[in-house]
Amino acid sequence: MANEILVDALPYFDVGFDEAGVREMALAMVDEECRRYKPSKNYLESLPPLNTAAFETDLMKNEFQRLESGVRMETMNTKRYELPAPPTGKLGEIQAWQEAVDNSFAQLEHQSIRYLNLELLQKYGCEAWKIALEVLIGLSARAQKDLSELKKEIQEINWRRKSKQIDTGEKLNRLNQQWAQLVSCNFEIELAIETILQQINNLSQVKEEEAAEEKSPEPESVNNEKVETNGHKEQNGNGSGNSVENDQEDNQEDEEMT
Repeated sequence: MANEILVDALPYFDVGFDEAGVREMALAMVDEECRRYKPSKNYLESLPPLNTAAFETDLMKNEFQRLESGVRMETMNTKRYELPAPPTGKLGEIQAWQEAVDNSFAQLEHQSIRYLNLELLQKYGCEAWKIALEVLIGLSARAQKDLSELKKEIQEINWRRKSKQIDTGEKLNRLNQQWAQLVSCNFEIELAIETILQQINNLSQVKEEEAAEEKSPEPESVNNEKVETNGHKEQNGNGSGNSVENDQEDNQEDEEMT
């Protein structure tokens, strides 16, 4: 999981690639990554070693060695196709003439074999070529079938990628809309909380002011008014008391007269 690369691009769903500056920005990002990329000396160490001599034959190996050493290729030896007479100094030797005759027989046999091959090619070459063409056609048809199957698999993979990316993009849009709605709701809630807190602070401030007014001492004018009011009440009280005593004396005098 740690070595996995997260690819967050949705090329089948993303838009805006044709906008001005997008291509330049992407190329700049690629250049920046290329500058930061520092390949190791052997970045193919995870792969098996390449066997370059898998299809080399002995003849090819010899030729490669000759090319590396810079030796010129030997020309074709045509001496055996020649029919030379014995050298001038050996014209009287039977052995020299025997070798010349043997060489002539060998050349004649070689020519007869070539002629026979030409006759066989003329007689059976057409059918053999047709068979070879049928084999090649079969190989070509098989290769075309494999190619069509690979193209079909690639198309199916691309279709699955497109379908998955479209579904993922729509899901991301829905989640983005839900996120925007939740953020808006959170903002409204925070605004309402701030409003309520402000109201609570205002009410608390009013309560504190009222409590402070109740606990504060009354002014002197209010105290004087209270004193005058109390004195008036005392006078009224004394007057009412005297009237009661006068009533009692009058009642006693009436009883004595009776």
